[in-house]
Amino acid sequence: MFDKVLVANRGEIAVRIIRALEELGVASVAVYSEIDRDALHVQRADEAYLLGGPTAAESYLNVDKLMEVIKESGAQAVHPGYGFLAENAPFARACEEAGIVFIGPPASAIDAMGSKTRAREIMQAAGVPIVPGTTEPVDTVEDARKLIADSIGYPVAIKAAGGGGGKGFRVALTEDELEKAFEGAAREGEKFFSDATVYVERYLPDPRHVEVQVLADGHGNVIHLGERDCSIQRRHQKLIEESPAPVADEELRARIGKIAVDAARAVDYRGAGTIEGLYQDGEYFFLEMNTRVQVEHCVTEMVTGIDIVKEGIRAAAGEALSVTQEQVVLRGHAIECRINAEDASKNFAPAPGRIGAYTEPSGPGVRVDSGVGPGGEVSPMYDPMVAKLIVWDADREQATRRMLRALAEYEIEGLKTLIPFHQAIMASEQWANAETCRDLVEDRKWLKQLAFEKPVDVADEDEPKIEQAYTVEVSGKRFDVKVIGPAFAGGGGAGAAATNGAAKKPGRSERARTSGGASGDTLPSPMQGNVFKLLVENGQTVEEGTLIAIIEAMKMENEITAHKAGVIADIAVAVGDAVTSGATLCTIKDAAGSGSTS
Repeated sequence: MFDKVLVANRGEIAVRIIRALEELGVASVAVYSEIDRDALHVQRADEAYLLGGPTAAESYLNVDKLMEVIKESGAQAVHPGYGFLAENAPFARACEEAGIVFIGPPASAIDAMGSKTRAREIMQAAGVPIVPGTTEPVDTVEDARKLIADSIGYPVAIKAAGGGGGKGFRVALTEDELEKAFEGAAREGEKFFSDATVYVERYLPDPRHVEVQVLADGHGNVIHLGERDCSIQRRHQKLIEESPAPVADEELRARIGKIAVDAARAVDYRGAGTIEGLYQDGEYFFLEMNTRVQVEHCVTEMVTGIDIVKEGIRAAAGEALSVTQEQVVLRGHAIECRINAEDASKNFAPAPGRIGAYTEPSGPGVRVDSGVGPGGEVSPMYDPMVAKLIVWDADREQATRRMLRALAEYEIEGLKTLIPFHQAIMASEQWANAETCRDLVEDRKWLKQLAFEKPVDVADEDEPKIEQAYTVEVSGKRFDVKVIGPAFAGGGGAGAAATNGAAKKPGRSERARTSGGASGDTLPSPMQGNVFKLLVENGQTVEEGTLIAIIEAMKMENEITAHKAGVIADIAVAVGDAVTSGATLCTIKDAAGSGSTS
């Protein structure tokens, strides 16, 4: 076993790995960006090293700096978690060449499965069923159009060859949507995976997303730990996972388990990995292989009692798996809800911010994997996940009731999260019937019912307010408190200093830039992020629902559409600009040019 391991990640997965290392008696090394100085994973590790700037590109993806830190810390191995460098073959190869153990599969397996077209080709040759479509990249929209007409038919999915996690995935229901889907998939592939190559698959309109957890060691042992159902998704990214899958009986479990083991053997896999697939009308198709530990590994751990992270570390250290296939038994039912900093009522708009009070649920069968605490911050620089809430109980119905109880206990002050969404889904008839809930997730009207209550403002709406932090003692006990209220001009001391520069009421244009939603002529940004693309220009006539801009926030592209018909005027941003929530993007005047009277 290793003496020291560097964890090349952040957030809840970094904390999860550090906990596993502690139980194995292995020292842990954390790395962090400047904005993660006080993050929980930094506090939990035995050692911690600053990587660099605040963004992922400047820090967690900086291979040269990571290699320096590995050498300086004396770590014998590196665990990449998921995301960032977890499926980066050049990084795995660099570790191998430096004599550092990469806790994961060999670079050759990452290469083989990293290209989705190559993976489909390998699986097809191994006799693993794949979704009908191409096994070769498609170079142009015209090539795609011809292929679809000749052999696939609509609807189709356009996918980035290097994609994963819902990135680089677009759907064309008809030929009219093909060009936009092709461009979007290629763009995201280039942005997230430095590869604009795409391929085409038949699009299954309402399949179940069923995946199989595999474990492999260097001694020829490959096993599966049963399946997970991850069908409830937004923008092809998972929101709720459960194990076992509601549709799986023993026959299907054995069949897809064999598919998963065959797929892992086909690339000489080692460590923890997942074979993802689609199940519809009795057919199961290989989708892709994730060559890493998955976000949702927790539900499999809960029903099998097997620590997947520890098994991966042991396999990387040269040890054999601690269990055989015959020893794997699924007991009870587990559900995981991803607690993301998102506002479901606004079509899952990212909602980064600072956490106030923070209380995690507990009690029998409840587990929380989190990377934050009281006063922590969910930054727009990274993924919006705050935590994962996992519950276990004897069956699906009882696990659902336990999840509802745990969701009600979860307190995350000052942050909009998906907790109301999860509560609504868990209470729905669709969930009780084990449906995919796609009709709810894609129903804007249903989602709007989940809007957060606006805070009561007893002060004059035009009166500027300040926020001031104080430290007080009550009966000898120290408290940190926050006071929010109207600004005042008189008095001295800290209160007066806090209002310095705040007494002036903002002008009309300044107030508009902090508006929380579209009203009148003004179109504000519903989130903090960066302007990735502008699709209109001043003087252009648009209809309600016309795509105005694409804002990238928390690793997601968000399409901003016109809230009314009219003429674009006063575009206030440019491509590449950073915008805050409520900042004006443009105005949309009535076609006659007189503006709205609302």
